[in-house]
Formats: sequence, C-alpha cells, structure tokens
Amino acid sequence: MKPTETPESHEVPTQASSGFLMLLVYFTALAILMASVFWLGEGGHEEAAVFLGIITALYFITFPIGFIVLPPNTATVVIPFGKYRGTLRKAGFFWINPFVQRKKLSLRAHNVASDTIKVNDLNGNPIEIGAVVVWRAEDTAKATFDVEDYEDYVNVQIETALRELAKTHPYEAHRDDDGDPDPDEPVSLRDGTDVVADKLMAELQRRLDRAGIEVLEARISHLAYALEIASAMLQRQQAAAIIAARRLIVDGAVGMVEHALAELERGGTVELDDERKATMVTNLLVVLCSHAEPTPVINAGGVYN
Repeated sequence: MKPTETPESHEVPTQASSGFLMLLVYFTALAILMASVFWLGEGGHEEAAVFLGIITALYFITFPIGFIVLPPNTATVVIPFGKYRGTLRKAGFFWINPFVQRKKLSLRAHNVASDTIKVNDLNGNPIEIGAVVVWRAEDTAKATFDVEDYEDYVNVQIETALRELAKTHPYEAHRDDDGDPDPDEPVSLRDGTDVVADKLMAELQRRLDRAGIEVLEARISHLAYALEIASAMLQRQQAAAIIAARRLIVDGAVGMVEHALAELERGGTVELDDERKATMVTNLLVVLCSHAEPTPVINAGGVYN
C-alpha cells in the first residue's frame, strides 16, 4: 500500500477590519460598559455590577490584542482554530479576532551566503564550493504549513543543490592544442559562470517550490581545489602555461627564420646550400628560443671555414 501524499497548501487572500474603525468601536464600547458598571453600582445592583465589571476588564484586556500593524513587504497568515483562512498582505493598521492564531512572515528579499563545502566534481577531484542565493517567500501558505522551518529548509537545500551541481560538472574543462574547451564535455564550473549560475538557480527553484520560495538570484561565490590537491593542480596549471608560452615563442621564431631566409635569398646577399641553411636555422632558433643570453662565435675565415 502506497503512503498517501500530503496535499500542498496554496495561499488565498483574506481581509481584516480597519484598525482605526475598531479603535473607535473599542473606546465607545468601553465607555458604555464602564458607565453601566457605575450605574448598576449606584443603583444597588452590586452583584450585577461586579459581573459586568469582570466582563469589562476582560474586554479591556483582550480586545486590543486583535490590533496589528503590517509594514510593507510583510504578511500575516490567519489561522482560526487550526484552519487556514487566508493571508493578509496589505500594509496598514488592522484588527483581527484576538482569539485567532496569526503568524507574520517577511516578504523581503533574503541574501544567504552558504558555507563552503567540500565535494567531488565530475572527474572525482575534491573541490571547495560556496554560493550566494537571494530568495523571498512567495506562497506564505506553503512556507507556513508544508515545511517545518522554511528558513532552515532553504539553507539545507542550498547545500544539497551545490553538491548536485558540482558532481555533474568538472572544475575545469580539458582543452585542445589551440586552448579551446572540449565541446563534447559539460561546461566547467570555472569557465561557464553564467551557465552554471542558471543551472544552480533552476535546481534550487525546483527544490524550494515545496516551501513556496522564489529564487531571485544564485551564483557561485567560492570555487577552488581542495587543499590536498591544490598544490598539484597549481603545478599542472603552471606547466600548461609554460607549454603555451613555449609554443608561442617557437611559432614566432619559426616565422622569423623563414622571413630571414627569404630575404637573404631574394637579395642575393649569400647563397646557402641545404646543409648551411639547416645550420643557420638551428643557430637562429637557439638564439630566439633560448632563455639565456646567447654567446656569439666569430668566424674569421671564409664563408665555409
């Protein structure tokens, strides 16, 4: 037998009496009651005066409990005798039955910076990741009745969504010889900032719909390799940078050598056979690609001596 699912709550609007009107009613009724108590006491109806005096005292204490002031972006959930009646969202001064349960909720935007957590990315590398999420309560009925504590629920779901996001994306993408990311791999966490942010936001919204929460923005705020592999990954990045720089130097040197040979042949300055061309190319590449200052060797003989 399958367990029955709890039906979702849905927000409905409700109305409340004007606080200023009920304030006038309160003082008017209080004046009438107090005058009646005094009149009964003067007329010798002491027992009736005492009974009416008790009622007046209870009225004096309980009636003002119904007054509420709602600032902008604040809602009150009205729950008479355990049954949801509706949500009051309008800002102002109101009066609600003092025997009715009320719960205030903020409709303002909340900015949450999650804790930095350690997870494994798509390639199994341990990484540290954190996010900043902006959210607000959209459906007050779901936030009140469908989850135990909607703020704590949001914090837990942020961490869960981050773990889900990290394991479906690599920290950084593998690149080809030209330095471009592999198009067959998922977008990396480091390079695909906007794509990752959109996916995180969609994942969070899917999880927080149960609590009536609207996600306004979600972005990665911290991203780094875990300490145990950070040094090795730094060496790999440095090696990749050195290789890319060397490749650029070699490409430039080859172009300069080709240009030099072409100019020598065109001007007819010297005529070189294949062996001498190879020697010249080697010497030029050594000079252009070397980190150390080259030491020239002066040939005082002829062209081939």
